Amino acid sequence: MGGAICGSDSRSDGIAVKVLLTGHLGYIGSVMGPMLQRAGHVVTGMDAGYFAHCTFAEPVAIAGRRADVRDSELEFLPGFDAVVHLAALSNDPLGNLNPELTRDINHRASVRLAAAAKRAGVPRFVFASSCSLYGVAGDGMLDESAAFHPITAYGESKVAVERDVAALADDGFSPTFMRNATAYGVSPRLRADVVVNNLVGYACTTGEVVIQSDGTPWRPLVHVEDFSRAFLAVLAAPRDTIHNQAFNVGRTSENYRVRDLADLVQSLVPGSRVRYADGAGPDPRSYRVDCSKLEDTLPTYQPEWTVERGIRELRDAFARRGLTAVEFLGDRYFRIKQIQRLQDAGALSADLRWLSRVPAGVPA
Repeated sequence: MGGAICGSDSRSDGIAVKVLLTGHLGYIGSVMGPMLQRAGHVVTGMDAGYFAHCTFAEPVAIAGRRADVRDSELEFLPGFDAVVHLAALSNDPLGNLNPELTRDINHRASVRLAAAAKRAGVPRFVFASSCSLYGVAGDGMLDESAAFHPITAYGESKVAVERDVAALADDGFSPTFMRNATAYGVSPRLRADVVVNNLVGYACTTGEVVIQSDGTPWRPLVHVEDFSRAFLAVLAAPRDTIHNQAFNVGRTSENYRVRDLADLVQSLVPGSRVRYADGAGPDPRSYRVDCSKLEDTLPTYQPEWTVERGIRELRDAFARRGLTAVEFLGDRYFRIKQIQRLQDAGALSADLRWLSRVPAGVPA
């Protein structure tokens, strides 16, 4: 299996590619892992396990190991055809909990992983970057050549990884940078701290579509399944088309102001109404992205979701589960609340290392 996607003209279509998927126990990884398997790839997961039991539905099992991405010995890397790197402190509030820790996990550890993969002869490295690196961009449409204006530790970390991993690219090592729009949609390990999921969850459990800002910022949006389809398309692409390239991941038509998103949720969740949170004010993070490069370069990428369809999916899934406000607003679906719960329980150190006192239900 090794080397199935080496060379400038070879493709992985119909070939079982051996993939290391970091963050396989996360919100996106829990969807992407099974999709990679269904496409015929052989998937091994690697995850620190912070959110392994933050389940909304029964996940599909992926063979893997609990490992911290900061521990970069990674003697098991030889033999993989690709590393798909999702693992990170996954949003701005969590990143701001400790900016230096964010730089260590999201930036430095990612670069060490890429360098270790290159040394091990892994030919492809597909990195989950983010449109957050565009930061403060206003109303203009941004393609991949746009300037970076990150204003959070999370956004800054993505800029730094792209810069440093791009420098590793050569004839034998081909990185690709997937600048994902804000994800939404149902996952076995749901997140409630991403904007569409959050608005729908509030609407379904409290009757209010709660906006935490003044509603004016723009957000590009992508369903978690379509985000995963983009990675599948990259793994299937000829090396020359994706080598050391960045792609905005989503649909150009799926850029929304937060207030318009809230109005759409209100229209689709009966009995709900929009409410602005106390003290809601401007959010400087605002960006619209052009995703045409991805669709033009990789015609096998065929996104299937719209935000409207995704809102209906979430609404119906929450109704089937009987999701309550207590459950929705608890620590299970908010990443920063889960981290703080594990720290309060004595399971995680301040630098997010597992300690001896691991509470019941946390994977060994």
